Amino acid sequence: MEETEAQDTEDRKTAEHLPLPEVAALARRAHAGQTDKAGRPYAEHLAAVADGVARRGGSVEQIAAAWLHDAIEDDALSRAWLDAAPLPPAVKDMVLAMTKREGEPPEEYAARILAVPGTRLIKEADLAHNADPARLAALDAATRERLTAKYARMRRLLGLAEG
Repeated sequence: MEETEAQDTEDRKTAEHLPLPEVAALARRAHAGQTDKAGRPYAEHLAAVADGVARRGGSVEQIAAAWLHDAIEDDALSRAWLDAAPLPPAVKDMVLAMTKREGEPPEEYAARILAVPGTRLIKEADLAHNADPARLAALDAATRERLTAKYARMRRLLGLAEG
């Protein structure tokens, strides 16, 4: 009987949260019209990061956070929206950890990512897509070099292997 009640409570909590397909659709709508540095629809980056998290064995919560990882930083969604959103607290924590703050040193940003469970995997997938040679090839040489160095530095700060 106790096990059934515990499962009912867990099912009810899950039902109160947005399902992953709805999180993905919401992220796509929130970033509609936004493009990346190469002029591609930004939703392609979100999908690639979410897929990268899934391929690395990430949880449903990590995948949801991957879809939303740039939403607050890019003003696609507000902090107030995130606070009130029907999302597990862990998803909200990971999204906030991934949100860079204006003028924040990379060391502080990396420390926050490392301090919030599950976030490092999202950042790893984000960096992998950002540093994809095909994606970088669409940029001018100066931007490509600057971003390559920036991504390598963040990988080092997070203790991720090069590559």
